[in-house]
Amino acid sequence: MRLTLAHLYPKQMNIYGDDGNILALIYRLRQRNITVTLKNIGLKNPLPLGSFDLLFSGGGQDSQQQLIAPDLFKRKSVIQKAVQNHIPLLAICGAYQLLGNYFQPLNGPKMPGISIFDAYTVASKQRKIGNILIKSIFGELVGFENHSGNTFLAPTAQPLGKVILGFGNNGQDKTEGCQINNAFGCYLHGPLLPKNPHFCDYLIQTALSVKYRRQVKLTPLDDRLETQARAAAVKRTRKLHHPLLKYFQ
Repeated sequence: MRLTLAHLYPKQMNIYGDDGNILALIYRLRQRNITVTLKNIGLKNPLPLGSFDLLFSGGGQDSQQQLIAPDLFKRKSVIQKAVQNHIPLLAICGAYQLLGNYFQPLNGPKMPGISIFDAYTVASKQRKIGNILIKSIFGELVGFENHSGNTFLAPTAQPLGKVILGFGNNGQDKTEGCQINNAFGCYLHGPLLPKNPHFCDYLIQTALSVKYRRQVKLTPLDDRLETQARAAAVKRTRKLHHPLLKYFQ
């Protein structure tokens, strides 16, 4: 078996270790002897439908988002069709915002999104930063968030999860991220997939199942180190959010 990963805007949208998600995907594919091809898709590089099996894009500052937004909008039809075809997609932070309906920065014009997620984002002066833990259909997911944008989901949109500890989409409604079909957007940097190998494997398994049009079962890996690292990240998150911590600050 083989998979093609498309990494959208790796030079512009790669902050807080987001490219570690690509490294995790490649590592876990190669450990199972699955051939993987990585396509780095920069500005104006072609991305025809059918040329990728899994799509990823990371976070960036407002200036980077302004740079890629027009190019991303030209790819709207291709990405929408890929999501409709259930091809897995993972978008972190800035990419997540531009895959919504729009992003309004503090300074500058509104950036139209490509409406993969029925959501919109408005910048604020408050920065939401720190470790985050959420409850999702994949169990608990742990990560690190650092964003000033407040994302609000439409009433019918499905969040990736509910915030256990941290801020999430907007620091108000306890939602984090958004999902539709096999497309997922969220604010979890860190990067997300090395800290949550079970979610990484879900994306791989789904991509293979969609490509080969049959249910694919992945060979289990020795995840003792990954499990220990994840447990340490969860423990640290719970410790940093302990209600008594404020008395020692």
